[in-house]
Amino acid sequence: MAKDIPRTGLDAVQQPIEVAHGLPNAHYTDPDVFAAENRALLLRNWAGLAVAADVPAPGDAKPISFLGIPLLLIRDRAGQVRVFENICRHRGMILVDAPRKIEGAIRCPYHSWCYSTDGKLVSTPHVGGPGHNTHAAIDKDLLGLNEVRSHIWFDIVFINMDGTAPPFATQHATLLDRWAAFDQPLYHGGPDSRFTLDVRTNWKLAVENYAESYHLPWVHPGLNSYSRLEDHYHIIEPGAFSGQGTHVYRQLKGDDQTTFPDFAGLSAAWIAGGEYICLYPNVLLGVQRDHAFVIILEPHALDHTTEHVHLYYAAPQTDDSLRARNSAQWKEVFKEDISVVEGMQKGRRAPQFDGGRFSPAMDGPTHCFHAWVASQLSADAQGA
Repeated sequence: MAKDIPRTGLDAVQQPIEVAHGLPNAHYTDPDVFAAENRALLLRNWAGLAVAADVPAPGDAKPISFLGIPLLLIRDRAGQVRVFENICRHRGMILVDAPRKIEGAIRCPYHSWCYSTDGKLVSTPHVGGPGHNTHAAIDKDLLGLNEVRSHIWFDIVFINMDGTAPPFATQHATLLDRWAAFDQPLYHGGPDSRFTLDVRTNWKLAVENYAESYHLPWVHPGLNSYSRLEDHYHIIEPGAFSGQGTHVYRQLKGDDQTTFPDFAGLSAAWIAGGEYICLYPNVLLGVQRDHAFVIILEPHALDHTTEHVHLYYAAPQTDDSLRARNSAQWKEVFKEDISVVEGMQKGRRAPQFDGGRFSPAMDGPTHCFHAWVASQLSADAQGA
């Protein structure tokens, strides 16, 4: 992967923030580096795929392409959310080509092999010849759908494609402890509380931008008018996550002073403020007293990312108009970031740019992410 790595290289990225450089241009512009990062960052770790709310009822199924890999998100008959490779074990045919309810079995459209919603192969018509639905060489118990290792936290469906990551609860114990107050039911706001943003940038730049509050006065002047730059603090957990918090959160109110219900049992600090973190590699999270949001970054190409945004509340029923206003407000904030992450992507074509330097006072969360990327790539190159 060293083909076009500039002179600074990964060693310079992992230096103390006072002297460190950012990731070299190749990490945003080189297809070979993009492929290496996909393997080291997204396939070896717990990456965000979707949310469980995408398949709310038993039998609901949604095909998803993850780095070109065809996957199937499904809620089985027992209510468990699972992830399978979206292919028949016979000839590799795609099983489900659009979101739908599985009424009976998952039937392959090619030769009609059928699978239960928990992945078991249940029917192989004519496999032993016309009218013979069994064959001694075809052991149905060994030919169920290939399941992908998955874990659900905060309604996010995380996957570890290569199966080598530590258990999710072990790897992210620090965050689970930090946000233990929100270990309670989260209710997706429904159709008006989900939206996507298509961004012409490398997915890492979306992480880097979200991690820091330095840009607030210039990119988010409306937000900065009440949650000011000086009201924010850094959140840094090397090797796991980074981001920002604010001591000032202004609760949205309707014309009649209606507010969303608070999550139960929050401390005074949570009532007053909020936190916004990047859970490496590709999940962005925000929590406040009365709602939370999840952003899953879907990389399509080295310069193309989709942001899948979902809003959650403390109660299953919330005020429709207030919920719509909240979605619109956050969508506007997130859209304000598009020009800067796309501008940085264009800037990575400047041949003399050396990855940039960090403000030791303001860029700690971004430097933490860069150092993690560099460490993962170095470990992958060494075969760790």
